[in-house]
Amino acid sequence: MRPESPMPLDEVDLSNLEFWLRPWPEREAAFATLRRERPMAFFPEPQFGPIPAGNGYWAVTRHADILEASRKPQTFCSVKGATSIPDLPPMFLEAFGSMINLDDPEHMRLRKLVSAGFTPRQLGLLDQDVERACTEILDAVVERGECDFVTDISAPFPIRIICDMLGIPESQRSFVFERTNIILGAGDPEYISDSETIIPTLLQAGSELIELMKDLRRQRLGHPTDDLTSMLVHAEIDGDRLTEQELGSFFVLLVTAGNETTRNAISHGMQAIHDYPEQRAIWQADFEGVAPTAIEEIVRWASPVIFMRRTTTRETELGGQKLGEGEKLLLFYNSGNRDEAVFENPYRFDVRRSPNEHLGFGGPGPHFCIGANLARREIKVMFRELFRRLPDLELTGEPERLASNFIHGIKHLPCRFEPGSVGA
Repeated sequence: MRPESPMPLDEVDLSNLEFWLRPWPEREAAFATLRRERPMAFFPEPQFGPIPAGNGYWAVTRHADILEASRKPQTFCSVKGATSIPDLPPMFLEAFGSMINLDDPEHMRLRKLVSAGFTPRQLGLLDQDVERACTEILDAVVERGECDFVTDISAPFPIRIICDMLGIPESQRSFVFERTNIILGAGDPEYISDSETIIPTLLQAGSELIELMKDLRRQRLGHPTDDLTSMLVHAEIDGDRLTEQELGSFFVLLVTAGNETTRNAISHGMQAIHDYPEQRAIWQADFEGVAPTAIEEIVRWASPVIFMRRTTTRETELGGQKLGEGEKLLLFYNSGNRDEAVFENPYRFDVRRSPNEHLGFGGPGPHFCIGANLARREIKVMFRELFRRLPDLELTGEPERLASNFIHGIKHLPCRFEPGSVGA
C-alpha cells in the first residue's frame, strides 16, 4: 500500500467519488501530499442524493490535529452530524447516529446507560459465544476448499455475535445483515443502485431495524432475559432509562458500527498477511505472544472508518488554520494512521509494531469506540481459528472494494484452502 509516487496537490479531490475508487497506493500518495503540503485543506462538498451540497469542509489529515480536535468536543462538536458531510435532516441523525451525533451532557447520559453491556466482565462472558460463532462459520466452509472470504467468513461473523448478544432470533439474522449492508454501502451501486433514492432507502432500512428492536423491547419489558437487549431495556441510573427511540437508535448504531469495524478489520488483516507473508509467519509461530500488537496493527492498517465529522462551535484554530463558527471538519483517521511523524515506516504492515497510537477506533475523548474491546476479541479469535483450522488459506484474486468515502470496506475477497478441518 506504499505510495508509488507523489500526487500533485492540484490533483487531490477528496469530494470526488472517483478518487475513492483509485488504487490504494494512489490514495495514500494523495494523503501524504496533504499531510506534507496542506494538512488543513478545504474542499467543496459532494452531492449526497437529493440533499443540496453545503459550503465545504476542512480535511484534517495530521495525527496531532486529529487528536486535538477529538479532545476538545466543546469546540469541535458532533451534534450537527458525525458520519456525513452534508447536514442531514434531524430525523435522519436521530435514527442513525445515537450517541455518535450527540455531545455532553446528552452523550454522557446515553453512554452511561448503555455501557453496562460493554464492561470487561460482561465481555468476558461472551468469550464462549464468540468462539462458537467463529467455529460454526468456519465449519460451513471448511470442506469447500474455496470461498469468498468476506461474504462467507468476515462479514457474517460480527453480525452473528451482535445478534446473539441482543437475543435476536436466528430467523431474523439475514434480515439484520441485509439492512446493515444497505446502510454501510449507501454509496455503492451493489447496495443502492439509484443515487436519488439513497435517503428514503437508508431511512427505510433504519426504520425496519428500529421496529425490530421495538418488538424485542416490548418482549423484554414483560419477560426479562439475560441478553443485552434485556439489560439495556432495564438499565436505570437515578430513575432514568432509555426511551424506545433511544434504544432503537442505539441498536442501529450497534449493528452497523459493531459490524463494520470488525468485518473490515478482519478482511484487511487477511489481505495484509497475504501481502506480507513474513509477518504471517511471525504471528503463526507465536500467536498468543504476538496477538496484542498484531490486532492493533490490523486496526491501524485497515482504518475501517475513514473519517468522522466535527463542527466548530466558536472561532478557533487548528493546525495553524483559523476557523470560524459553524465550519465543518473531517477527521481523516486513515491519514492519521499513516502519519510519518508518528509511525515509523507507516506503509509497512508490522505485527510487532510498538508503540502503535493508531486512530482506528476513533480519536481520544468522549467518542472513543465503546465496542473496541469486543472488536479486539473478535479479531483475535478469528485469526487464531483461521491459523488453526485453515493454515494454508491463500487469496486468489484482488479485493473488490466498497465504493465509499466513509467506510474502508472490502466487499469480496476470493480465497482457497485445502478442504477439510486441519488440526481441529
